[in-house]
Amino acid sequence: MELRLDKASAVPVYLQIRDAIREQILSGRLAGGEKLLPERKLASALRINRSTVLAAYRELKDEGLVEARVGSGTVVKAPPPRPGGPGPFPAAPLPWRSLFGSSAAREHDPLLRDLLELTERRDVLSLAAGLPAPELLPIDTFSRIAVEVLAEHGAEALLHSPTEGLTPFRESLAALTASRGIPCTAAEVLVTSGSQQGLDLAARVFLDPGDAVVVEEPTYFGALEAFRTAQVRLLGVPVDGDGMRTDLLEALLERHRPKLIYTLPTFQNPSGAVMSLARRRHLLELAARHGVPVLEDDSYSDLRYDGEPLPALAALDAADAGGTGDSGARVLYLSSLSKVLVPGFRLGWLRAPEPVVRQLALAKQAIDLHSGTLGQLLVDRFLRDGLFAPHAALLRREYARRRAAILGALSELAPGRLSFVRPAGGYYVWARAGVGVLEGRLLAEAAREGVAFLPGAACHVHPPAETFLRLNFTHQTPERIREGVGRLARALAAAEAEGPPKRRDGAGTPPIV
Repeated sequence: MELRLDKASAVPVYLQIRDAIREQILSGRLAGGEKLLPERKLASALRINRSTVLAAYRELKDEGLVEARVGSGTVVKAPPPRPGGPGPFPAAPLPWRSLFGSSAAREHDPLLRDLLELTERRDVLSLAAGLPAPELLPIDTFSRIAVEVLAEHGAEALLHSPTEGLTPFRESLAALTASRGIPCTAAEVLVTSGSQQGLDLAARVFLDPGDAVVVEEPTYFGALEAFRTAQVRLLGVPVDGDGMRTDLLEALLERHRPKLIYTLPTFQNPSGAVMSLARRRHLLELAARHGVPVLEDDSYSDLRYDGEPLPALAALDAADAGGTGDSGARVLYLSSLSKVLVPGFRLGWLRAPEPVVRQLALAKQAIDLHSGTLGQLLVDRFLRDGLFAPHAALLRREYARRRAAILGALSELAPGRLSFVRPAGGYYVWARAGVGVLEGRLLAEAAREGVAFLPGAACHVHPPAETFLRLNFTHQTPERIREGVGRLARALAAAEAEGPPKRRDGAGTPPIV
């Protein structure tokens, strides 16, 4: 197998490897059944990272040119027989990756996809994904509501609906928003397919390639993915116990003139921090002075376990604008029904001035036409029947118990190995590993122990100098949380040891995130 790399080329190295091997397979120089070099050996020979070779081999597998065989490694697949006679079939598989457009060809972080994939893995105890407790989902209630809604609306419940969302549902969401101290009308609400779509729509409407966006550091990794897809420059502002360091924000605003400020002021994802009232006011003051809109992501404020609530940025903004929430408004308010209600319905909403809602709707119609009609009808009935507040109260009681379980397990089973702060609400504990624990090594050891966490690097604009972990405590039962922390403690102990990660049964298992 002959490979020549041009490391000065604009073509990524893994694609150069893929193209060279593909050419040799299609030309017949590499025959069916012939073994490719093991990833480590090829990486060593080429003096490149093993992950680069893995990416090239994965591309070849996706194109159907090679396959992994137990005990043999990666081998060239024999071409299919010619229809109607012996001999190789002359047509090669289409090189799908090389046919992708420039946007799709950009490397996207598969972390969101991988986290959702974990929901089907029974061999992994996941503390990674931000999911609610499945046993607390109001299944019986929605079963009853579904019968009523289908009887009342008939086929209309299964047909198309307006891009902005069903008007009654927008009214219910406006009432829910107003209950949080934010004046809102149905016309100021856009129903989205989850808050992730809200981030994508905001990026499409407000941002052009090369624009600057202020984000907290760390921040929600899904937002980083949405903004990176928009090809913008990300400006990270550190977060401490009182939220975004607004004292460091002004210089960034003056120097870079960003188009948008993105913040999670209440139970920040991933850190759990709550922005202080003083900093909330300072942020709005800076945004007004520099003419920059603020995108407030508020998906966790209903899940407060300690302390007193602080007004949302949008509530303070509306008060400054005279209570209308329109004239002079600076804050786009994004929220979701996934964290408190049902994530599978994929329903969220954006509250914004009417002209902004209209523009966002134009962008949304090109993506999915509208969010699911039946889901809107079901959740609208749930809200109108007054069921949301009692359900949120139930979750607060149970999740506070699970928070105590994870904090207790971390203190007992991993003493001194992780430092963390007790979150006052939300879904996560943000933990820092000891000095010398490398993230890649810890991920590998955690994979062998069958436990998953979200690596902190995914939540940073720039790779952090230390290893952080985001640990979810809402999805698993207290017993499973304790088991997961025990597995994580063993992984930490192994990662702290000298030398490369230990090989155990199942060595070679890819890291789980």
